[in-house]
This record gives sequence, structure tokens and C-alpha cells, in this order.
Amino acid sequence: MKEIVEHITKALVDYPEEIEVTEQEEEGNLVINLRVAREDLGKIIGRQGRLIQSIRTIVYAAAKNQEQNINLRLEE
Repeated sequence: MKEIVEHITKALVDYPEEIEVTEQEEEGNLVINLRVAREDLGKIIGRQGRLIQSIRTIVYAAAKNQEQNINLRLEE
């Protein structure tokens, strides 16, 4: 899952070298933390949060095949 998030976000930002994606286990769920450069936050969030929601939808759909619960967090 980490690779999917990283691949999608690198195509969208101006500073792909500053992308940091980490995974951790919390209460039986996989949590993916996404950190991008401050200048790229707006590009990842998109208008009214539509872009980050689309990324979450893709990740959740991929996780459904693996029968995992995933939470994608965008960090500053």
C-alpha cells in the first residue's frame, strides 16, 4: 500500500523528493502516514478535499482485495 500512495503522490507534487510515506499498525488497522512539502499540501488536498479523498478511495479499494482496514493520514 505504501508504494501505491508514494507513486500517486509523486506524480502530483512539485517536490517529489520530500514525500515521506510510513506505515504503522494501530488497533488492528494499517495506518499510512503521508507527509509532503508544505508547498505541495494544497495540491494533494485539492479543491474541497476531492483529490485526497480520491487517493484514499484508490488505497481502500486496493486494500479490500487484501481484506485489510486502512487509514490514510495526511500530515503537515
